[in-house]
Amino acid sequence: MTDTAACWTALENAPTATLKDLFAADADRVGRYSATLAVPGSDILFDWSKTHLSDDLVAGFEALASAAGFDTARETMLNGGMANPTEGRAAEHTAQRGMGADESVAEADAFHMRMRGLVEAIHGGVFGPVKHLIHIGIGGSALGPALAIDALARPTAEWRAPVDVHVVSNIDGNALEAAFEACDPATTMIAVASKTFTTIETMTNAASAIQWLEESGVADAYGKVVALTASPDKAVEWGVDETRVLPFSESVGGRYSLWSSIGFPVAIALGWDGFAEFLEGAAAVDRHFADADGFANLPLRAAFVDLMYVQLRGCQTRAVFAYDERLALFPDYLQQLEMESNGKSVLADGSPLGRQSAPITWGGVGTDAQHAVFQLLHQGTVEVPVDFIAVKQPGHDLDPEHHAILLTNCFAQGAALMAGKDSDDGARAYPGNRPSATILCEKMDPATLGALIAFHEHRTFANAVLLGINPFDQFGVELGKQIANQIAAGEGEGFDPSTEALLKTAGLKD
Repeated sequence: MTDTAACWTALENAPTATLKDLFAADADRVGRYSATLAVPGSDILFDWSKTHLSDDLVAGFEALASAAGFDTARETMLNGGMANPTEGRAAEHTAQRGMGADESVAEADAFHMRMRGLVEAIHGGVFGPVKHLIHIGIGGSALGPALAIDALARPTAEWRAPVDVHVVSNIDGNALEAAFEACDPATTMIAVASKTFTTIETMTNAASAIQWLEESGVADAYGKVVALTASPDKAVEWGVDETRVLPFSESVGGRYSLWSSIGFPVAIALGWDGFAEFLEGAAAVDRHFADADGFANLPLRAAFVDLMYVQLRGCQTRAVFAYDERLALFPDYLQQLEMESNGKSVLADGSPLGRQSAPITWGGVGTDAQHAVFQLLHQGTVEVPVDFIAVKQPGHDLDPEHHAILLTNCFAQGAALMAGKDSDDGARAYPGNRPSATILCEKMDPATLGALIAFHEHRTFANAVLLGINPFDQFGVELGKQIANQIAAGEGEGFDPSTEALLKTAGLKD
């Protein structure tokens, strides 16, 4: 057997215990399985004590990390080496935060300064009054900006974003029309975010946005457009002036691109200082991830928990519930990050994986989810590890009782999942021994959100390394797009009878 195979065998044979027994056997379990991560201006607490992780399993996973070459893989990724072998490139999102090859960090800094100049010019009135930005992208070009703006740019009694940002990703015209309805074309700019500047959904929406501006009497519609892309020549060819093209490196993957010029709408909403704090929060996690080893490395520790549930306990899903309305989009963001990165069936060398890879990531917002899906979590027939994410300081000025009830519910759900409750009436019995972890942020500000996202990026990477897969390609999204393009071009032939019938019924084919 290979070294990793022997490690997996040892892990599969490790003793197991219930959560109650684990706590009973270790009076300091909370202290040993919790940790605090320092973020500029605050801290984030991670509590994995209510998971089935044990000292035996920790030792086994540390051995697996060693056998899988985790230290070398981490160094390769963080230093700009060949972390993405199937596409022959590095994965340099951390260079956007100051950690990577010197030339990549210098390039990222230069691109950031270019973006800062444009942001400050817009805020300074160089382009006339700008009250709205419609940001058009899809996938990583939209999910990240939408999350950050929803979390950080909500108006308060004391503050309102200098520019109102609307993120549009769906090719369904209803999404774009809703943005048009909310904006005054005379004071609106358009950001077009596409790594290749050929993404059909994005470019179709962008063309419709140009048409809307022109039909609304805007004299120079293309003069209202900012392009965020790794293909600046294509943006210029499309019609964007070179001074309003914000490039980023080809080695920055779409779902890791929020830190690059794709973050332009975040900087427009928060101001440059806010975006810089966002980067620094992520950089703090990068430094921890680079310096801490084994169980002390918190993203790696989270990967131990993830793999324990998927590989050793057969869990096929992982649920994430944000007990804070500002993080309502966080589960959606994690779906792409985790499932597009690690939803693979082959190893990095192309050979079969031979075991489960990423679980299905899903979730929602507390307390709404308690009245919808928690029935399954408490009494259903499947085990679902849960991550609860909460924020100690509220983001509103209402009666503090609102936030107290919110946090009480969050912590009570974790306690109930673990404890369960016996009853002679089966319908009212709760089996308990159901796992959860809790992430408690001191406050929700740019640095904290940056840290929270970067933590999950590194958690995803650590999972991939221990499984032996490449988290930085995403060929699984291509086939459906290719067929859609063939159909649009009138080239699709010989589909299955169901698809042929649907195309004809919808009027897409004679």
